Amino acid sequence: MSDQQTKEPAVASRTFDKQGDATDQERIEAAMAGFAAEFGARTALYMNACVRCGLCAEACHFYLTTGEAKYTPIHKIRPFEKAYRQTRQPFSVLARAFNLAPGPSLDELQEWQELIYDSCTLCGRCTMACPMGIDIAELVKEARHGMYQAGLMPDRLAQITHNAEVKHSPFGEPEDFLKAISDIEAEFSIKLPVDRAKADLLFTLAPGELDEHHSSVAAAARIFDQLGVNWTMSSEAFEATNFGYLSGNVDLQRQLTCRLIDKAREIGASVVLLPECGHAWGAARWEAARWYGAPLDDLHVMHMIEYLAKHIESGAIRLKPASGTVTFHDPCQLVRRGGLGEAPRIILRALGMDLHELEDHGEEAFCCGGGGGVLANTRAEPLRLKAFELKKRQVEATGADRFVTSCGQCRLQFDRGAKSTGWSKQVESLLELVAANLTD
Repeated sequence: MSDQQTKEPAVASRTFDKQGDATDQERIEAAMAGFAAEFGARTALYMNACVRCGLCAEACHFYLTTGEAKYTPIHKIRPFEKAYRQTRQPFSVLARAFNLAPGPSLDELQEWQELIYDSCTLCGRCTMACPMGIDIAELVKEARHGMYQAGLMPDRLAQITHNAEVKHSPFGEPEDFLKAISDIEAEFSIKLPVDRAKADLLFTLAPGELDEHHSSVAAAARIFDQLGVNWTMSSEAFEATNFGYLSGNVDLQRQLTCRLIDKAREIGASVVLLPECGHAWGAARWEAARWYGAPLDDLHVMHMIEYLAKHIESGAIRLKPASGTVTFHDPCQLVRRGGLGEAPRIILRALGMDLHELEDHGEEAFCCGGGGGVLANTRAEPLRLKAFELKKRQVEATGADRFVTSCGQCRLQFDRGAKSTGWSKQVESLLELVAANLTD
């Protein structure tokens, strides 16, 4: 790991897992220490800016589909706010002395766990609605750091995060990755470059591609080969999905991101290419410089749709027309929080497709309901399905023949929602659509 990385703020001296022998007070103190590590000028500004207008509620898919006040986004940061009031707000010493700003109880933290892990996808639609500019999604993400320290996470998300901590990736060890690549090669009769000592492009994957979406790996290989790119995957740095980012484990987030950057530099790559995964983009593209303390001027961290749009605009990728009308689901982390709203539309125009936009699209699009680790949270399934129904209605209202997106997690959410509700619409990968329509 690079010696340029900045030192993280101190957090709790001990992290408790869900099965640990911590007392209630120890868990509260661990959570409070994790919260306090995030309190700075920006957080102080946010905490004192809310005017309790409630506009964020009307932006949240979970509130709109349930009507339950507890899903109001600003409500989800209450224990985080309590910790701030007790420790960092002006005159907090006096507030503590006279018990005017009590911190959260363990019962409150347990209740809040469900709110920030089950009913927040970090999609940021509430942030756009806030007239005071409070980045509620960012506050929820930061609040998860304290919850992780206290061992207050949903069971399945905790297990997946543990796998990432001890097995290199949620998918498994490097040996598991190599076995999956071998299976994909056999399935599609192709040869995939792995562990090249030198390459111009390091291609990374998410567990979805290695498990359910093998065709996406084959599609990427076809595009790279047509472009004549010197590319590789690495058995030592293949994981793009960052469960440190999603769970609140800051050390794991740093480790997973730096692993990709360090490997790219080792092999001389100028591009780290992320797969169709939204939060992989947020973790690597926007936060990598945080860990190194400086911009990564020697590397270009790109998402697959950004890469495709660039080569389509340059004429390097030429496409034949695709059939049918199409609607597109904008992944939150790529479009609303990532700035890539035009890239998929460049691709769809190049395919000659008649785009029927969803009622809410682009930066205003509703989340699929499975992002932010919610898809990995078994107990959140009923809530996820409610959010899915909102998207399903909007897709059907377009009358489009085809339904496309550019995030593997969104695809999994839509596939599982369709299976649960008997919906016949198939969600397609934009990457795979490009590969299927390359001109010879």
